[in-house]
Amino acid sequence: MKLTPETVALVTGASRGIGVHIVRALSARGCKLVLAARNREGLNQTARIAEEAGCSVLVVPTDLGEQASIEALFAAAETEFGGVDLLVNNAGVEGNYFFEEASLELIEWTTRVNVVAPLALSRLVLPGMLERDRGHIVNIASLAGLGPVAFGEVYGASKHAIMGFTSALRASLQTRGSSVSASAICPGYVSEVGMFADKLAAVPTAKAPAFLGVSPPEKIAAAVVKVTEKDVPTMIINPGAMRLTLALALLFPRLGEWLGHRLRVHLSGQEAAKAGRRLESPDPEHS
Repeated sequence: MKLTPETVALVTGASRGIGVHIVRALSARGCKLVLAARNREGLNQTARIAEEAGCSVLVVPTDLGEQASIEALFAAAETEFGGVDLLVNNAGVEGNYFFEEASLELIEWTTRVNVVAPLALSRLVLPGMLERDRGHIVNIASLAGLGPVAFGEVYGASKHAIMGFTSALRASLQTRGSSVSASAICPGYVSEVGMFADKLAAVPTAKAPAFLGVSPPEKIAAAVVKVTEKDVPTMIINPGAMRLTLALALLFPRLGEWLGHRLRVHLSGQEAAKAGRRLESPDPEHS
């Protein structure tokens, strides 16, 4: 789906972090933008970026943990722009902790924001997309949705769920012969902004493993444009040869576990868990 000044894009987690970079990339295409997050001040700052690019912008403070707030967000987008052509499910929360110590409330909240909210928003925008036979849903997942993430059981489970949802939705849409589609983007560690930057600020020893490296947030933003316009099923954003590594781990699970420990990929999560910090973002947005 070509992005044009007529495209209406709804971006969650738009008040900070990667969401800001996604908005900047979509603004360069001239898209009309609906920006959602809990932090109104942050949303207004992001909105100025789009307005300076000449884009029409609607700011909608939204609590993605509440269904009524999600429905109000969609209704506002419908009223202002008549529908949504591109949904970017970017918002998310993460935490590193010992799973047995996690409260049920924490598990449920993470699942509501990371899984239920993207599915609920997708369910709302799909009828209009299908009627117009035009639209794309981009889910910002994670490498944690493709492999193990030690000390991040709840986050990892939520991102595996998003990967499953995206691939199943693509299959359903293709089987129906629709031009509407969906894609998943799987970043590894991201520099400068987002969840990992928050984690590193709180726990300096929770560094990214040298094997995995870090990627700039601009790469995730550029990927949103690419997967939408090229209809790419899944895009991994990581400097290493992750597809080969993940494929080897899938074919040879014990080898994958050995490599993970040998390359010390789990130590950053362990350091954060030991620090006793849960590190969820106060305003959900993905890393």
